[in-house]
Amino acid sequence: MPRPSVKWTDLSTPLSEPVLEVIAGLGFEKMTPVQAATIPLLLGYKDVAAEAVTGSGKTLAFLVPLLELLLKRKRNEAWKKHEIGAIIVSPTRELATQIHDVLSEFLCHEELSCFRQKMLIGGNAVEEDVLAILKEGANILVATPGRLQDLFERKGDLSLAAKVKSLELLVLDEADRLLDMGFEATINTILAYLPRQRRTGLFSATQTKEVKDLMRAGLRNPVLVSVREKATTSTPKLLQNYYIVVEPEQRLVALLEFINTQSIKKAMIFFPTCACVEYWSIALAQLVPSMQVLALHGKMRTERFRILKSFREAGSALLLCTDVLARGVDIPEVDWVLQWEPPSNAAAFVHRVGRTARQGSEGNALIMLLPTEDAYVDFLTRNQKVSLKQLDLELPEGKLAVTLETLHQLQKTDRATFDKANRAFVSHVQAYSKHECNLILRLKDLDLGRVATSYGLLQLPRMPEMKPHFKESFLGPEQTVDVFTLVYKDKQKQASFENKLKTYAETGEWKGKKKLIKKKSVPWELANKEREERKEIRKKRREKKQTRKAAIEAGDAVPVKKKRAKFSQEELEELANDIRLLKQVKKKRITEEEYEDKMGIKETDALMDSD
Repeated sequence: MPRPSVKWTDLSTPLSEPVLEVIAGLGFEKMTPVQAATIPLLLGYKDVAAEAVTGSGKTLAFLVPLLELLLKRKRNEAWKKHEIGAIIVSPTRELATQIHDVLSEFLCHEELSCFRQKMLIGGNAVEEDVLAILKEGANILVATPGRLQDLFERKGDLSLAAKVKSLELLVLDEADRLLDMGFEATINTILAYLPRQRRTGLFSATQTKEVKDLMRAGLRNPVLVSVREKATTSTPKLLQNYYIVVEPEQRLVALLEFINTQSIKKAMIFFPTCACVEYWSIALAQLVPSMQVLALHGKMRTERFRILKSFREAGSALLLCTDVLARGVDIPEVDWVLQWEPPSNAAAFVHRVGRTARQGSEGNALIMLLPTEDAYVDFLTRNQKVSLKQLDLELPEGKLAVTLETLHQLQKTDRATFDKANRAFVSHVQAYSKHECNLILRLKDLDLGRVATSYGLLQLPRMPEMKPHFKESFLGPEQTVDVFTLVYKDKQKQASFENKLKTYAETGEWKGKKKLIKKKSVPWELANKEREERKEIRKKRREKKQTRKAAIEAGDAVPVKKKRAKFSQEELEELANDIRLLKQVKKKRITEEEYEDKMGIKETDALMDSD
């Protein structure tokens, strides 16, 4: 394994001057271990499967040889405008955008500007990408799997398969994530369109069974590269992992106290669901006014890049996000990664904390655990080789009451916040029930009344998991709030809500987006009316039956109802006996003559002969 101190100029296959100049401009004096191991192999026309911890410099490990391979071909034969020489497949739009931005740094160099790149990540009409490729051309594609498959399968105007015949290099970045997200069939479809005479680089933070299967399908005699900074850990060497144990209702107070007592410049806070991110972005903006609070999750479309850009440029900020940002995204100056609760699977923990301590920088990560979840620490140590230190955090008295009052007031001011708070809590409970580590993290161990308190709910929501005894541990507002009196700040939403209230008062039904939620009890007048209507329907049916019966007895013509033929019990038994005999003759338990005799076939033949 090459030493981490290898300089870019010390490679056995020298790099071209333009590439070295850009690397120097980016401030990278020496190669990381994964770069030193991978680049010579790809330049030597080998297929490579590289496993390395997150933040170890995998992006340059494939961009540098990619450019060198294109330059080598260019010296003999110029690349045509629509001739694609390299494809990079990335699991998320954010990661694809990051790769695109790094590659842009290289293509700004005068001697590398001859290469055109095109990013294909969705979020726009497919026709726009088709027109852009046809008009501007492309030699390098940076794409997400779904959009790339769409373009390969598109007939007629584009014919992308014809443009990749000279492909030099295919890169599958964050391959384990690609497979986790269900892109296995998509990747196989893409591979079928590519020429076999190509180099392939597969980069991954973990080597799962699915990744190994993909290696067998897409790579030819690959060289396996595994780089770990310490044999005992799967996280970056300069990353410090901490955990605190807090009571359920104190989780928010602990988070606020930690943010206020630490000199945090930039932090990413991971939440289990999109609904949680939506709600807590509103709450934390009010509770942590000293820092800019941003929110990003997978259901956002056009705003994601703008928000990520704002966070990168911010001096001091909190970015609330889901696991959509757990992989590959490189954001400078993130000094803390905070986790509201354990992620859905243990591998996601490693990827989350890998958003800090990147490229040799120091970083810290903190996860908040409940007393019922303390076994998760030992589980991570055994399962993911992650070492965590416990932090003791002293919580100020009376802080919980003040914090809850703020949350209650936010919901009273705008019903939209009340809706988001309830959605966040319900989605949190649902996500927790589907946790992969459900032997350790069990929903039945949670006191949902205390968990609901940490969300600052005005009342406990109706849901199957909410048992009556949880009301005793729930801390709501001092004075009971009639939630039907809460008003939306948005006038259009309020008008719609008032219409629903009116319908509810008249019919006893609450019209939602998906279904009608029926009220348990309805006004007596309405109930009596419905009862009378049902009686009337039954009466009409009886009268119709009696009329039909009288007509039959009188010999009048009556329309015949078409009914399915009914078989008698004797006929059904005979059919079953025939099937049983047929099975016996097939299994050679009886001869064909015995079968014919028992079925009466011989007798039938004899009768026909006599006729």
